[in-house]
Amino acid sequence: MNMEKNTIYSPYKMKIEKITEEAPFVKTFRLKFINDEDAENFSFRTGQFGEYSIFGEGETTFCIASSPTRKGYIECTFRQAGRVTKALANLDEGDIIGFRGPYGNIFPIDEWKGKNLVFIAGGIALPPMRSVIWNCLDLRENFKDITIIYGARSVADLVYKNELKEWEGRSDVNIVTTVDPGGETPEWTGKIGFVPTVLSEIAPSSENTIAIVCGPPIMIKFTFPVLEKLGFTDENVYTTLENRMKCGFGKCGRCNVGKVFVCKDGPVFSLKQLKELPAEY
Repeated sequence: MNMEKNTIYSPYKMKIEKITEEAPFVKTFRLKFINDEDAENFSFRTGQFGEYSIFGEGETTFCIASSPTRKGYIECTFRQAGRVTKALANLDEGDIIGFRGPYGNIFPIDEWKGKNLVFIAGGIALPPMRSVIWNCLDLRENFKDITIIYGARSVADLVYKNELKEWEGRSDVNIVTTVDPGGETPEWTGKIGFVPTVLSEIAPSSENTIAIVCGPPIMIKFTFPVLEKLGFTDENVYTTLENRMKCGFGKCGRCNVGKVFVCKDGPVFSLKQLKELPAEY
């Protein structure tokens, strides 16, 4: 494999600087560029994704989970599922992987200045949200109230546990964590219930507010009607379809939904844009 970064198909060479065990079969890698010039020239915006490769196994697609405000590294979080992610999970700190990107469009946070933000996430879908949450928190003066609603099947399945505690300790963030019924522990002090139900109970105001949703399809299916009932317009609800992507360029066709290629036209979409797509998305 040619490791010179001279075409859009050539990966950067990245060193695994730190590995964090987030949840069962879920890890976060902090990656640093081997080449200092690559590190200096690289930039991305929140919402974009990349292709992560392990030599001899292939590559896999997921978001950049760190914020563009945090310089000198990028982070990714993944669950062991297929061959490539299992191979990635067997790597150690100091090992080398490939990364190509960034690809895709962005969360339009510049358009959200002066607005309230409600982040709604479920399970392993918090990583795409983490990038934009930290991006907005690092530019905190640009936004009004920030609310985070996050749930998982069980306490063990909650990712970024240390950061959840950090957000809980901030006076400028309202965070609500929940686990599915039966997923609590004796020490659990958060809510018990499914994310859409908790969202309905909290009932954040839709006035001057942007909602960002990311989670399993079933969670999203039942969350959108709650937001509609609360008065959120389709233009003010955003999500990301990163699970639809494969090659990063829209060349393989696996991300095609109607006339849209998620790799090229997404992965970030407003609910208004989603409603214009075929039901298959």
